[in-house]
Amino acid sequence: MVLEGREMDSIGNTMQKKAAELERLAEVLVTGEQLRLRLHEAKVIKDRRHHLRTYPNCFVAKELIDWLIEHKEASDRETAIKIMQKLLDQSIIHHVCDEHRDFKDMKLFYRFRKDDGTFPLDSEAKVFMRGQRIYEKMMNTDNSLLQTRVEEGGTFERTLVASEFIDWLLQEGEMGTREEAEQLGRRLLEHGIIQHVTNKHHFVDGPLLYQFRMNFRRRRRLIELLHECVRSIPESHDSPFCLRKQNSDGGNTSFLSVSPTKEIKVVVGVRRSSMSSSCGSSGYYSSSPTLSSSPPVLCNPKSVLKRQVSPEELQTPGGPFIKKTFTIVGDAVGWGFVVRGSKPCHIQAVDPGGPAAAAGMKVCQFVVSVNGLNVLSHDYRTVSNLILTGPRTIVMEVMEEV
Repeated sequence: MVLEGREMDSIGNTMQKKAAELERLAEVLVTGEQLRLRLHEAKVIKDRRHHLRTYPNCFVAKELIDWLIEHKEASDRETAIKIMQKLLDQSIIHHVCDEHRDFKDMKLFYRFRKDDGTFPLDSEAKVFMRGQRIYEKMMNTDNSLLQTRVEEGGTFERTLVASEFIDWLLQEGEMGTREEAEQLGRRLLEHGIIQHVTNKHHFVDGPLLYQFRMNFRRRRRLIELLHECVRSIPESHDSPFCLRKQNSDGGNTSFLSVSPTKEIKVVVGVRRSSMSSSCGSSGYYSSSPTLSSSPPVLCNPKSVLKRQVSPEELQTPGGPFIKKTFTIVGDAVGWGFVVRGSKPCHIQAVDPGGPAAAAGMKVCQFVVSVNGLNVLSHDYRTVSNLILTGPRTIVMEVMEEV
């Protein structure tokens, strides 16, 4: 079903605000759940006694704030309080006796509502939790559902064929009939969990291609909960993760991959936060990266390489290249570098104030592997996607000319 003209405009206008609300809700739910699991693993959440009474699965507010600062999730106690207040306001956590509506830096017991069965499962939350369960089940199952496929002349990675997805839902017992499965697919799309590869179609049982738009496994930074006032800028295909922004104080901390020329153009800065929703002319959601209100980084599209080399040349024993390994921990903005090229990719630009520069990364280095996976035969889009959908900490091997 293709929507055109007034129908598309109407859907776009009425759904744009709803899309933003749903996206914020999704990020809070996923971020809260990730924190809950981490706190259980760290034994911060446990049974506690007070006045001869046992309170199961709770944490002490003061101890949690210490933990957030120690694990660099908050820079100070005030920020930590704001983060936890956000979770409390969204009914993710609550005081064990519901006597405090504010999160206080005191020896008070709080608990995740999911741990005591009091989480308010409204229709929106149910869709996101259902989507997350389906996503995890699909990622943990050895199947061929997610593949690189072609539609309308474009090649798209990790796609689902709608009819095959419905077959899988029925096989896994997620839904009872094809009609119910199709309706679930429509709700997942309307909530921004999946999307049509070109954003031209709603979900319909047939040969059309769809992708998961939300990566539930990406580890969220808690500080992202406080960053809601963002603006969308169009996505650039020159680099899916040119990662930094200029300071808003007017200081010039932007970076250029080469000397400025007429070829300079804006390249988007992608944070490791949620993708903001923007309704295109199709009336459905198209994902575009988000920035703060600071100006975007300028990045010259012209390659910094003097010459392209082959994977065989890089791996020739005794050649003029040395291998280096970097461990880069992304911050709330990203990792701070731009990758370009193909077979092999190379580092096009490095933000001097970013995590990559701190780890020792430089321009003109060739990317050999990411988190143990050899990528010499891949292009930069594949490498970028591998990084963006992986953990916050990445281990990269590069080759540098001597």
